[in-house]
Amino acid sequence: MIDMHSHILFGVDDGPKDFDEAIKLLEQATREGITTIIATSHIKHPLYSVDYEVVKEQVECLQETVEERKLPLNLYTGHEVRLTENMLELYEMKQIHTLANSKYLLVELPNNMIPFYTKKLIVSLVGAGITPIIAHPERNRAIIENPKRLEILVREGALSQITAGSLTGQFGRKIQHFSMELVRSNLVHTYGSDVHNLSTRPFLFNQGLKILEKHKEFEAVDYLLGNNEKIVRNERIIPYEPEDIIPKKWRRIFKN
Repeated sequence: MIDMHSHILFGVDDGPKDFDEAIKLLEQATREGITTIIATSHIKHPLYSVDYEVVKEQVECLQETVEERKLPLNLYTGHEVRLTENMLELYEMKQIHTLANSKYLLVELPNNMIPFYTKKLIVSLVGAGITPIIAHPERNRAIIENPKRLEILVREGALSQITAGSLTGQFGRKIQHFSMELVRSNLVHTYGSDVHNLSTRPFLFNQGLKILEKHKEFEAVDYLLGNNEKIVRNERIIPYEPEDIIPKKWRRIFKN
């Protein structure tokens, strides 16, 4: 299985504090059955911004250690890029990592809003051949207030990523319930742990999948995990057809 959103690099953002803690995280990943991790440290975040070369160097360092310890794990570079108007320029200047050197870019919205330029930025990225994947939309207050805001971005060509901990209730029952609504509304396309540490922000990768299975969302599990694999292979993720977004029984959560 592939985890496409993680904070495993040490001493650079709000992930593990040191090398030993990072290795413990990687060991835990293998116990979860994860075979591939994309390291998506923050960049352009108000508190953290991990340089392009630092990401590359640390991923190489950790991969060497993984191989020395014979852990069945492959690591790839990435970034969780805080939304910024010059994002396309940063990509063209090779200052931000796409996911596993693919044409997919993990994009983080501010916690409480969707900036006015978001739609225009998505259109420009898609036009340049880059598919933005919106990280954890289930935790964005503006989307929680009106899920149609996410639908609009998806119809413009963006994808989105649901977080394991959101499905398990780590962020509260409201976000847990809303996460399931987004899954059932066909508005999420990829799945990540957003792991930060072993205590307060662990992987919960399998637990999140079990929640989906408990709710009989077996097709969603296959779809999300399959799309994670497509990211690493740089293959096209086929989103749901427009008529399949928001089944009738879930339209009540969308405000006109």
